[in-house]
Amino acid sequence: MLQGTASSVGKSLLTAAMCRLFRREGLRVAPFKAQNMALNAAVTPSGGEIGRAQAVQAEAAGIEPTIEMNPILLKPEGGMRSQVVILGRSAGSMTWSEYQAMRSQLIGIVDDCIARLRRDFDLVVIEGAGSPAEINLTGQDLVNMHVARAADAPVLLIGDIDRGGVFAHLAGTFELLAPPDRARIAGFVINKFRGDRDLLKPGLDFLEARCGVPVLGVVPYIQRLRIAEEDSVALEDRSRSILPSSSAVRIAIVRLPRISNYDDFSALEHEPGVSVSYVDSPEAIADADLVIVPGSKHTTGDLSWIRGAGLDEALIRRAAAGGLVLGICGGCQMLGRRIEDPDSVESSARETEGLGLLPIVTRFEPVKRTTRVRAIACTSPLFGDFTGELDAYEIHMGRIRAIEGAATPFRILSRNGEACDVLDGAIAPGRAVVGTMLHGMFENDGLRRAMLAAIRTRRGIRAPAGLQAVPSRESEYDRLADEVGRSLDLAAIRRIAGLR
Repeated sequence: MLQGTASSVGKSLLTAAMCRLFRREGLRVAPFKAQNMALNAAVTPSGGEIGRAQAVQAEAAGIEPTIEMNPILLKPEGGMRSQVVILGRSAGSMTWSEYQAMRSQLIGIVDDCIARLRRDFDLVVIEGAGSPAEINLTGQDLVNMHVARAADAPVLLIGDIDRGGVFAHLAGTFELLAPPDRARIAGFVINKFRGDRDLLKPGLDFLEARCGVPVLGVVPYIQRLRIAEEDSVALEDRSRSILPSSSAVRIAIVRLPRISNYDDFSALEHEPGVSVSYVDSPEAIADADLVIVPGSKHTTGDLSWIRGAGLDEALIRRAAAGGLVLGICGGCQMLGRRIEDPDSVESSARETEGLGLLPIVTRFEPVKRTTRVRAIACTSPLFGDFTGELDAYEIHMGRIRAIEGAATPFRILSRNGEACDVLDGAIAPGRAVVGTMLHGMFENDGLRRAMLAAIRTRRGIRAPAGLQAVPSRESEYDRLADEVGRSLDLAAIRRIAGLR
């Protein structure tokens, strides 16, 4: 099990690295995280919803994700409430106290999922959440030491040196644990180091002497990995203004307070000759070639934020001038004419006026749609002449209805492997504003490149010479595993895990 001294210390990526490393050794490996709090979600082949991090880890392990790998997913909604997803299905919106009232039931679910994975795989790599030393939450723990005890798993404790204070974080976390839990800590790992490892030796020696626990490795800061991260904290390093450039395609993504599935844009961020920025002001979108309004966990709440930030008027002016705007999922709903919520699925507002840029009406329904889809692109101004097939997925409770006769960017051919024929999204009459409910479309190389080519043609610029292909996720998992494998004492970790 990998636990951390805090959130965002790199547990998810190191778990993915372990999955890839042990897969290379011929083991059947599965990831597990009992309870995930994140707005980045994924859809399993059975149509269940889990945290994106566990889907990534499963891909690194060379297997399909299942709901057992993340039995509980909490998706914050604001107002001290979260949508609770249990075994892939939404159980409703709850406060923390309402959620805790289910604790005995949830413990049974978590323990059953661990047992199933241990039965079906050679090795289970478990990820914790936050810190195991949150004293106020110890009695409510479902995801850290409870899981370690249930699985009888040794624990590697990870600290992030990039933000400073790593020795205090590791030693303090260790010493705040109860003695039986402290005995489970089999090693320390320092993550995200930039510099000469020899400079750390006095600190490493002190840490080992004080705690009696070995430091099993110092992992370097790995630049520009094309691997989805769990928390929107990761956007802090990527939120910067669009810099003027005569040759770069400039894409501005509105950084909504409750932005979800922002890994939609990872492939764009790695495209040479493309500048991607996460922005929150009208000025920041003025010179963009494309503005994207992304997915949201709370569509009406983030729509209100857009209005408060003055972005509504900026988007309306942009559309009137023929500037390209793309709405994805919640962003698509915001760009429509109105949002209906008669059953108070998302909020108490029965009807909310949208920005009026797309000829659609959204209606929220109690049952969430979570599907993997195969779709075909229709001719559109944004995606150029691309009319091929693509893989994508849907996660939404708001269903959109296009006004009769409206053009659409996609036609869905199958959902979760079952054939269908459904139009998706809408294109505005002026044809510069496009909306879709499909996530993950930019992972399709042909569609992504067709869009960038259409934008370059529109601006009258050429693609930079000698462009390199965007690295595949498979190659990125290997790059991550190579770096982590060189940095850790894998022989010691094998012994700790009980591997021959």
